[in-house]
Amino acid sequence: MADLSTDFVGIKSPNPFWLASAPPTDKEYNVRRAFEAGWGGVVWKTLGLDPNIVNVNGPRYGAIWGADRRLLGLNNIELITDRPLEVNLREIKSVKRDYPDRAMVVSLMVPCEEDAWKFILPLVEETGADGIELNFGCPHGMSERGMGSAVGQVPEYIEMVARWCKQNTRMPVIVKLTPNITDIRYPARAAKAGGADAVSLINTVSSITSVDLDRMSPEPMIDGKGSHGGYCGPAVKPIALNMVAEIARDVETAGMPISGIGGVTTWRDAAEFLALGAGNVQVCTAAMTYGFKVVQEMITGLSEWMDEKGYESVADVTGRAVPNVTDWQYLNLNYVAKAKIDQEACIKCGRCYAACEDTSHQAISMSPDRVFEVIDEECVACNLCVNVCPVEGCITMEPLAAGEVDPRTGEVVDPNYANWTTHPNNPGAVKAAE
Repeated sequence: MADLSTDFVGIKSPNPFWLASAPPTDKEYNVRRAFEAGWGGVVWKTLGLDPNIVNVNGPRYGAIWGADRRLLGLNNIELITDRPLEVNLREIKSVKRDYPDRAMVVSLMVPCEEDAWKFILPLVEETGADGIELNFGCPHGMSERGMGSAVGQVPEYIEMVARWCKQNTRMPVIVKLTPNITDIRYPARAAKAGGADAVSLINTVSSITSVDLDRMSPEPMIDGKGSHGGYCGPAVKPIALNMVAEIARDVETAGMPISGIGGVTTWRDAAEFLALGAGNVQVCTAAMTYGFKVVQEMITGLSEWMDEKGYESVADVTGRAVPNVTDWQYLNLNYVAKAKIDQEACIKCGRCYAACEDTSHQAISMSPDRVFEVIDEECVACNLCVNVCPVEGCITMEPLAAGEVDPRTGEVVDPNYANWTTHPNNPGAVKAAE
């Protein structure tokens, strides 16, 4: 069977599934249950030095659901741990002692003052923790106090604090990045310049999930008022995948270990993060939705898939897809595909026809008896029909073979010819290639 054990910047764990710093990792009881359920590691909920952290005693979460009430995204307004520092440290030490084979990373957030970091780092070291994660991502509550994403949005601060930590601790330093920034490569480069051992991303996306139209207040609502919070869950996965890939293929951060976070719900999600450069993944919303035992499905699924594909270790998967992530100007504009409808699978709902006729290229015809067929002369292979079809596999995109004539343009197709440097519709590619 595939070996799921990982060595992430010297931190060993039996599998690549860690619980992210969040409510599920706020105390010993939860973390012990998580390890018993099979999680490979945890990032303990963020510790700080402020003894006056007070969380709201009303709703802390807003939500976005799919049509079937499946939870797609959570918005939270919870702050870092409001439990005493000494209690957290004592519990971390106790859990690490009893589960020495599991990864124990501690999330930290203190003011941008070197003395504050010098004070807390030895306290964490004494617990026997395997590493620290610098929380430069939280977009609410703490950022107003000059911490969290207020730091993560300033590369110079990231580099400065990372350097302080590397100079004052033996533990590996992981920098957790905020997605609330224009270009994720700059904070990642700053983390590397400061000597950080790895980055983790993404933290939550600043958001308001909904508004109560009777009381005219954002939700979650506290005594008639609401605030922006941090958005997470399956809905943020595309954002997270892109940012992970951007760091993995950036020449200045290439090779830097990445812990992937953002909407990991199934083994397939995890495999996608690994393929785009992550060395492990962190999970939160899935555990909060389905409980800690969801990790067993992730472990089994990833292991079976790796066996099927012939991957012997997690490292064999990490970064496999990165060479195929490119900029638009490097795409082969001579590649041509056409939509194809499987008539036996078609349920005659007409979604493909309505979508294409009204909003796309009028490339699907409908007969009086509701038989839908692709008009090759009009089809540009945009994939809209595939995405709106409720029957998986009913509509596919089939590439034309080399030498065939494209019915739409009348040109001979050569999909194997990478002509992005000469195609008349893409003149800028010549300069990019040079």
